[in-house]
Amino acid sequence: MYKQIIRPIFFCFDPEKVHYFTFSLIRNLSKIPGIPSLFKSLYVVDDKRLEKEVFGLKFKNPVGLAAGMDKDASLFNELSNLGFGFIEIGTLTPKGQEGNPKKRIFRLKEDNALVNRMGFNNGGVQKAVERLKKNKGVLVGGNIGKNKVTPNEDATSDYLICFDALYDYVDYFVVNVSSPNTPNLRELQEKEPLKQLLQTLQNQNLTKPKQKPILLKIAPDLTDSQLLDIIDIVKETKIAGVIATNTTLSREGLQSENKIETGGMSGKPLGKRSTEVIRFLSEKSNKAFPIIGVGGIHSPEDALEKLEAGASLVQLYTGFIYEGPALIKAINKKILKGMQ
Repeated sequence: MYKQIIRPIFFCFDPEKVHYFTFSLIRNLSKIPGIPSLFKSLYVVDDKRLEKEVFGLKFKNPVGLAAGMDKDASLFNELSNLGFGFIEIGTLTPKGQEGNPKKRIFRLKEDNALVNRMGFNNGGVQKAVERLKKNKGVLVGGNIGKNKVTPNEDATSDYLICFDALYDYVDYFVVNVSSPNTPNLRELQEKEPLKQLLQTLQNQNLTKPKQKPILLKIAPDLTDSQLLDIIDIVKETKIAGVIATNTTLSREGLQSENKIETGGMSGKPLGKRSTEVIRFLSEKSNKAFPIIGVGGIHSPEDALEKLEAGASLVQLYTGFIYEGPALIKAINKKILKGMQ
């Protein structure tokens, strides 16, 4: 029904407007008695065999929602009813910011992809905290970044502000230095500044009553040499793991006219490179740390490919938009079938 009726209608309108409309629709529908239970009956696969313990956390199933969809933690409870095992909110910054000028999301229909240059638009970390206080048992990751106006030399303070604000309300953290849509942000992926940032966050983590897993989200555009640096940094700072990957600047092999738009590309064409990065990190590190695989998952087979390459968990974003919530159920069913 989604791909035959709903998606064609949605794809007639501006992607960002459709996003807010869909969020409003799900929120309002979820207020009707019986609707949340209906969503769960349609999409949730409740099976103990899907449970997975990764970096000390127990996930109901290994399929999560990637950051960028629920930036402000405004719909994580309702989205969990669609079958996700965990929801990652953000990217959040200390102060609210508008992000980049609109129009800033573009569909590449022929490629099953999106290009976005959102620019960390969000209402600020404190507003998200107020919503997270109403969590109804959803496992939530907090994706954190820096404000656009904060220079890189002061970036660490922005990440610390978000870390401290979210600490009591999220289950794990994701340090986002790999978005291509905040000027100069990716410079923080260089070895020394990245190591300093992660070590500072880890030191702060150690002052807390219970340490929360900290993960690093990396770009798919890193070279093998840079990926080897990432492995060294993870080992040195003892962070919990890596999310591979964010969006790409590459436009190789794309057919759509919108490929000329600047920003990060996500979706089907990213799948191969994302899996390559996962496999490289897993093999070269000798599986020293968990990896969450994201990028180009549009089918159960795509998800299994990530898991077989070395990912412990997977996340959806663009595949969720193109394929609908039935994809989550299909992936979990495929995983169970492989256990038989």
